[in-house]
Amino acid sequence: MDKYFTKALKMIVALLLAQIISACSTNTLPTATLHPSNAADANSYKYLIGAGDVLNIFVWRNPEVSGSFVVRPDGMITTSLVEDIKVAGKTPTELARSIEEILATYLRDPIVTVTVNSFIGPFSEQIRVIGEAAQPQAISYTQHMTLLDVMIQVGGLTEFADGNDAVLVRIENGQQKQYEIFIDELLKDGEISANVDMLPGDIIIIPEAWF
Repeated sequence: MDKYFTKALKMIVALLLAQIISACSTNTLPTATLHPSNAADANSYKYLIGAGDVLNIFVWRNPEVSGSFVVRPDGMITTSLVEDIKVAGKTPTELARSIEEILATYLRDPIVTVTVNSFIGPFSEQIRVIGEAAQPQAISYTQHMTLLDVMIQVGGLTEFADGNDAVLVRIENGQQKQYEIFIDELLKDGEISANVDMLPGDIIIIPEAWF
């Protein structure tokens, strides 16, 4: 099963790269910069709750409605007073205020604090690494995360990877853009300028080298 999955994944990566090359046949991809033009998004980043997160909800002076809750795949949680509360896509502070409004029906002046004990985050915020990474996977974005941080989490490159032909796919102002990144220079040569900043939702495509 793993062999067929790996083969299928390589085919998908090859198709994605073919589309990128075709779209950019007359134009060279721009190089990703250390600090992207929309770096302000990273500086102002606030964690959004996603399915699978474990939330600790504390209601002051009401331990019976406090507790730890796992966010369901539909983005909701169930508490002792309310069966379905939509939580995915909200910051912990936004969720705390929402829960206070809901609990005000049952309790007098509720004060709620929400903390996240286990982080996964929504799919739209995750960084995906596909192709010739040692462990291709989706990674939860962390503020000020860099390409080096991502490559450490995926275990680096395989022996067949062409890291200097890797492509970064990013959504900017609702438009999909591609940038060239130089993973070999970063990991093998220690070229710090190749250590570009990541943003939520980035996709890194690492092709196989042609020998």
